[in-house]
Amino acid sequence: MSKCLKTGDTVKIIAGDHKGEVAKIVKVDKKTGKAMLEGINIVERHMRATQYNPQGGKKEVHVGIDLSNLKKEDK
Repeated sequence: MSKCLKTGDTVKIIAGDHKGEVAKIVKVDKKTGKAMLEGINIVERHMRATQYNPQGGKKEVHVGIDLSNLKKEDK
């Protein structure tokens, strides 16, 4: 991983469905090489009712965008 992207950086998406959008990094997963961006690429997961989550229901989760598709924005 040659890029120095970290949590809190502002980045521009240079490839994919969200090309051209600017967002802040919420989390970086170094193992998969993906970054979770604030307000971008959020999907709903349907959760089964369990002992810890007795109601079940829907939960919004971030889907990562590959670091090679991001470019650090200058402030």
